[in-house]
Amino acid sequence: METVKQKTLKGSFSLFGKGLHTGLSLTVTFNPAPENTGYKIQRIDLDGQPIIDAVAENVVDTQRGTVLAKGEARVSTIEHGMSALYAMGIDNCLIQINGPEFPILDGSATMYVDKINEVGIVDQNAPKDYYIIRKKIEIKDENGSVITILPDEQFSITAMCNFDSKFISSQFATLDDINTYATEIAPARTFVFVRDIMPLLQANLIKGGDLDNAIVIYEQQVSQEKLDQLADLLKVPRMDANNIGYIQHKPLQWDNECTRHKLLDIIGDMALIGKPIKGRIIATRPGHTVNNKFARLMRKEIRKHEIQAPMYDPNDEPLMDNIKVTSHRSLLCLECYR
Repeated sequence: METVKQKTLKGSFSLFGKGLHTGLSLTVTFNPAPENTGYKIQRIDLDGQPIIDAVAENVVDTQRGTVLAKGEARVSTIEHGMSALYAMGIDNCLIQINGPEFPILDGSATMYVDKINEVGIVDQNAPKDYYIIRKKIEIKDENGSVITILPDEQFSITAMCNFDSKFISSQFATLDDINTYATEIAPARTFVFVRDIMPLLQANLIKGGDLDNAIVIYEQQVSQEKLDQLADLLKVPRMDANNIGYIQHKPLQWDNECTRHKLLDIIGDMALIGKPIKGRIIATRPGHTVNNKFARLMRKEIRKHEIQAPMYDPNDEPLMDNIKVTSHRSLLCLECYR
């Protein structure tokens, strides 16, 4: 069986845009990294340019995205970029950012995927260090969220969401082949409900949010005055408060685009496990908090089984053929009696 090698980028690339929560103009640069580096994020705008290991234990906040920190250095909204790296098979990458969050771009992972394809991917010398799932592992939280992983020959994932909304029913999305990520998952955009926007603004968040980087869902009627205020904040024409629906510049790409985006986020949070996984994830009511709890649990499992026994495939050619060995021994014995 041919050994799969670790991979990194052939060259560096940068993306520019505003931060979803800070509204700052930001530049993020993805660089090649030596084998066994994993993912590291460097805040080049801070004294000493500190580097944060992109692993689950370094997540300090999951309220409206995944936030990593080391000491005073923090970086948020990393999940779209991390999702693209993991899904595209990149094992080692140094990411440099000149501010406290990754730019939101168009709210999807498409720009990351396009840039990765543009610069290319290169094999390294070290073998890819998969963690192979051999038993059911599951985590639940008090909100009814459940993430389960089951043994499988490849990485696959199903997400099932219930949005507590009469406008959007329960949805599911599945990624059976990671090679379809670029077309089936990466373009799915982030989304927000109108009912959540005002609290987010009051919490000093989503300063960079607009209809170019998010799907806004108006599914619970509010007063005309409140909707007018929101339209002004989003810099879009005022709308009739009686018209429930999506507020967006670009139509939905799929009926289940919101759940596909949830799946995109799960992959980004699973990237913080630190190893590529062979197993099937089933996520019910996923979110960054339960995703991170699961990623931490997986890292504990990996530490308990640092050296995994190789998988046995009866169809593979044996390293030692007992029949041939026995025949050889028989011939030796015959020679002894001649």
